[in-house]
Amino acid sequence: MARLPIALELYSVRNEMVKDPLGTLKAVKAMGYEGVEFAGDPRHTPAEYAAMLKEAGLVCCGWHTGFHRVQEATLADTVALNRAVGNPFVIIPGVGGEFRESAAALRRLAGIFNDLVAKLGEHGMVTGYHNHNWEFSPIDGELPWDIIFGATKKEFVMQIDTGNALHGGANPLPFFEKYPGRSRTVHLKPYHAGIGAADPRAGFATMIGEDTVPWQDVFAFCESKGATEWYIVEYESDKYPALEAVDRCLKALRGMGK
Repeated sequence: MARLPIALELYSVRNEMVKDPLGTLKAVKAMGYEGVEFAGDPRHTPAEYAAMLKEAGLVCCGWHTGFHRVQEATLADTVALNRAVGNPFVIIPGVGGEFRESAAALRRLAGIFNDLVAKLGEHGMVTGYHNHNWEFSPIDGELPWDIIFGATKKEFVMQIDTGNALHGGANPLPFFEKYPGRSRTVHLKPYHAGIGAADPRAGFATMIGEDTVPWQDVFAFCESKGATEWYIVEYESDKYPALEAVDRCLKALRGMGK
């Protein structure tokens, strides 16, 4: 199995990024992360982001991009930002409630995603969707995750978040297997289903390797049938200081041979 590079979802250190973005990026690099995925609306210019990444020695392997930033009036700015930082993966991290009301609404969303695949493809970029927990609870008798990925083009990236899937009661493995070749980036987020059943916040507070994510199965799929290009660590609990937590996550993965 080929070794995959490991990046950090910067939402994990969002407060540190506000206070000292360059210092935070350098600290992330010093831990051994090879790339980063940004999250949310930009706070700096595209040129400033590009300069910070270059100085820190990191690759941008994704940007969690709000749905409002891929509309007709905003898409050009989003393309310019991602071109400046060399990012090919424009990932949608969630959608509004109007798309979660029915299976028909989700199919309409899938159509919007397919249009976006074509528009970003003209610029050498791809788009995709990142799950939370609700996508694994039936709507009109169907799973939202299956509606979205059953109706989107194969180029539409399926960014599974392991912890969020477990929180939604879903083992991520069957969903990986059902859509091979679409997991080009994968979120490695810890979650303990047993602890989380009583308190989801506590479930997310566990560290990689101390949780119930089937890590070896995830790795085996990603490094064979997933067409995965990046592992992306995300830790969202405040149990530990943010930089300490993501350092511990990376060390745990290194201990697993990653």
